[in-house]
Amino acid sequence: MNPEILNYHNSQTTENQAICERLYSEICKTLPEAEHKLWHGHPVWFLDGNPIVGYSKQKAGLRLMFWSGADFEEPELYKRGAKFKDASIFYSSVDDIDTTDLKRWLEKSRDIQWDYKNIVKRKGELIRLK
Repeated sequence: MNPEILNYHNSQTTENQAICERLYSEICKTLPEAEHKLWHGHPVWFLDGNPIVGYSKQKAGLRLMFWSGADFEEPELYKRGAKFKDASIFYSSVDDIDTTDLKRWLEKSRDIQWDYKNIVKRKGELIRLK
């Protein structure tokens, strides 16, 4: 595990550590080709330099966010971004994680992507990659 991500996990409460570890394990298992690192202070996975999934501690719980998740057509990913194509789910317990759903979402994150890598170059305009 990347030492920065390990430090991030270790800085969490016991329950959030368990959530982080489960998410990390499932994401790495389902997306072995994805690069992962701490980005803007949170663990994030990238395909070809494009951010696709990450998690972070928020007031409402541990947030799992998919950058292109609004197009996954998954009602469980109910928190949608106002400006971009992201969608999220919040966890307060490791028992809340449905690994079947998570694997399906991760597979969709590989197939459904908006080009966040070049959003600055395009002055905020998003285009669909796949």
